[in-house]
Amino acid sequence: MIQPVLKVTNIKKAYGAIQAVGGVSFEVRAGEIFGVIGPNGSGKTTLFNSMLGQIVPDEGKIELKGEDVTQLGPLALNRRGVGRTFQTLQVFGKMTVRDNLIVAAQEHQGSMFSRMFAPKDSGLGDKADALIDQFRIRRVADKKAGELSYGQQKLVDIAMAFMSEPDLVLLDEPCAGVNPSLVGGISTLLKELNRSRKGSFVVIEHNMDFVMDLCHRIMVMVEGEVLAIGTPDEIRANKQVLDAYLGN
Repeated sequence: MIQPVLKVTNIKKAYGAIQAVGGVSFEVRAGEIFGVIGPNGSGKTTLFNSMLGQIVPDEGKIELKGEDVTQLGPLALNRRGVGRTFQTLQVFGKMTVRDNLIVAAQEHQGSMFSRMFAPKDSGLGDKADALIDQFRIRRVADKKAGELSYGQQKLVDIAMAFMSEPDLVLLDEPCAGVNPSLVGGISTLLKELNRSRKGSFVVIEHNMDFVMDLCHRIMVMVEGEVLAIGTPDEIRANKQVLDAYLGN
């Protein structure tokens, strides 16, 4: 049996009397795009923060390629091949697009201090240029990120997550705030990255059309628990999901 890239087992997290996540388990396979959906308050963000090392769950285990990483923080996870984006943009507005990508790769290599004072290119220019072309942002590569449209900054933010050549990328609402005309382009880009880089993605997103088009499998969360896991077609046909979440 092929070892999963990510294995989450019985994760629980409470805040006082509120059970934010109540025993969630799932696996992400090599090369898989795995979606996580659910209404507000379903525990998606708490689960994601646990996987990112931003919070430590009360119970359960998180394994990355067979290694227990439950207690590890974001930097340690990054150095083990985990890339991530957040709901809010993480770009450096006063730096060029190209330099943003280089700094993102330096994060994989060292501390914030070393990233800010390392040589300008750090030997990462070719890698940054390759991603700039793949993300089709060559014409703005030398512009300051803060001068770009929100949608363009979102592309830069996603590209930064891939600079360390991660095995697993966690994408937190990649379409949030993006003009609907750009959503299809982000989906196409992520599919291309999935094919070309053979990595696995976990995606939290409220845009149902985007999730259904992009993901190989989808997990539905309701009130901190897993309601269903299946292919997009299986999720569409699941009456519990339709009643509890999709509202049909």
